[in-house]
Amino acid sequence: MTALGTTWDVAVVGAGPAGAMAAWAAASAGARVVLLERSTLPRYKTCGGGITGTSLRSLPPGLRLPARDTITEVTFAHDGRRERTRRFAEPLLCMVLRDELDAALVEAAVQAGAVLRQETLVRHVEQSADGARLRTDGEDVLARTVVGADGSASRIGKHVGVVCDQVDLGLEVEVAAGARAEQWKGRVHLDWGPLPGSYGWVFPKGDALTVGVIAARGRPEETRAYLAAYLRRLGLDSAEVLRDSGHLTRCRTPGSPLRRDNVLVAGDAAGLLEPWTREGISFALRSGRLAGEAAARLAAGAPGPAYEEAVEAELGVEMAAGRRCLRLFERRPGLVHAALSRTARGADGFARISRGETTLARAFLHRGVGPAVGLLSR
Repeated sequence: MTALGTTWDVAVVGAGPAGAMAAWAAASAGARVVLLERSTLPRYKTCGGGITGTSLRSLPPGLRLPARDTITEVTFAHDGRRERTRRFAEPLLCMVLRDELDAALVEAAVQAGAVLRQETLVRHVEQSADGARLRTDGEDVLARTVVGADGSASRIGKHVGVVCDQVDLGLEVEVAAGARAEQWKGRVHLDWGPLPGSYGWVFPKGDALTVGVIAARGRPEETRAYLAAYLRRLGLDSAEVLRDSGHLTRCRTPGSPLRRDNVLVAGDAAGLLEPWTREGISFALRSGRLAGEAAARLAAGAPGPAYEEAVEAELGVEMAAGRRCLRLFERRPGLVHAALSRTARGADGFARISRGETTLARAFLHRGVGPAVGLLSR
């Protein structure tokens, strides 16, 4: 294949939240950016679609979030038992459909100057001292720097050498809300599941409900049985199924590479997500911004903070805290449920983290919290 005539400053592979943010950040810094997407937008993506306060503050300035609902109530359950609803004065989360969120982010990147090329599948990366050649099914793309944001099965991540030590299976159905829409408006349901580290969720999206479960990979039949039982308990097993999907989430091993010379990875392609809840949108937005800024600097030959150091400082500490919470949750889910659903301090902490007012990492700095979590995780 021949290459397109332009040598771009930055080529971004994947137009999800991480890729769109990388393209927006690099273009906003003055780089010539091409954003490569294998599909045609908008396209469906398996995702709960919960937008935390941290995610809201990470969006490009002026972007109007296509929110389907705003959450002020949470119903907690422990494998269908001990259900309790907590109500909050201030919103905790917003709910979006990923195709609408991704389209809004891509539009922001295009308005900043990025060029979008759809139906472009990158199959291989070749690096040189001057940049990189991206092999596609059509014309090759030349760029001084590359940001890989092509999802959890990333070709770019494999090229960089990303290693993941936590892989989870998420199963999800979208069902028609029908007459139940008002019942679920403004409320999410979280169920701490029967498998170690598993949980389920119901996220309202107006006329649809996203229902899902996640558990460690390796027990697919039990995970499917959990989803079926969860739907039955909620009375949603007979609801019209709009979509039925599954995906693997991968969480990077601490110290895993994030860059190979002038090729960087962000979001799911880098294994960046919170290990306990497997929340990835805020990590995608933030790592995408950092990658786009770093790629623009690399293309211009300008000095600046190393991408790897910036990710570790902003996201690595949160991932480490999430791992500690996951270990506790795997061993004592009933204790976690009681703390969040029955105690004012636990509920307040959940709300503040959801709103982005604090983080798990900062919570561990409070006197006695870290040692207690470590002791209870044994």
